[in-house]
Formats: sequence, C-alpha cells, structure tokens
Amino acid sequence: MKKIINTPLAPAPVGPYNQSVKVNNMLFVSGQIAIIPSTGKLVTGTIEEETDQVMKNLGAILTEAGMTYENIIKASVFVSDMKQYAQINGVYAKYFDEATAPARELVEVANLPKFVNIEISVIAAE
Repeated sequence: MKKIINTPLAPAPVGPYNQSVKVNNMLFVSGQIAIIPSTGKLVTGTIEEETDQVMKNLGAILTEAGMTYENIIKASVFVSDMKQYAQINGVYAKYFDEATAPARELVEVANLPKFVNIEISVIAAE
C-alpha cells in the first residue's frame, strides 16, 4: 500500500507529483531543487548554497516520513555543469558519514526545472 508524504517544510511540487511516496518500508523522494519553502524563491547564489538548500529540502521530507539522511540508500544527482563536481561533493559529504553514505550517481544534464544547477532525488528505507 502506498502512502503520500508531503510537508510544508519542503517546497510544494512544481508539477503533478508528490514530494514523496512511501511503499512498505521504502520512501521514494521526488527530485528536489533549491527552493526556499517559506518564500517559494530559488536560491540563486553559489552551487554550494544551492546544494545545501536541496539537502535541507530532502531532510524536511525525510523527517516528515520519520527518517533521517542515514536512511537514504540511493541518491540521484543531476547537475547542469560537471565542473562543479568538487563543490557539490563538499556540501553533499557534510550530510553523510563516509562509511555509510548511500549509493549514488551524479550526471550532467542539459536543463533542470526552473533552470537550476542541481536536483537530487533519493530512495530511503527504514
């Protein structure tokens, strides 16, 4: 049975989807971009600032589902410029213990929603 999990502490979806869907002990979190939930505005500073906001948005959804970053088993990271790989990793690594970090891919794409520089989706498990 699937359960829809949304929170006002993360950005409202910009299309016909939910922030996350839980099926049994698995949580599938839709791609998050650097929107500040309280204002609806995009973070338009550095890639580090964007990445940090994306991770905070993911954290809010995880919390709503009763989980933490430690529950993430897979992350999909989409970026507009692979040259920012090191800066993105610098922020991303702050949210995970290296020994238990999730599986991940990081790929460069032509465009992302609202023309942001980074989007991350995750799968978590209890």
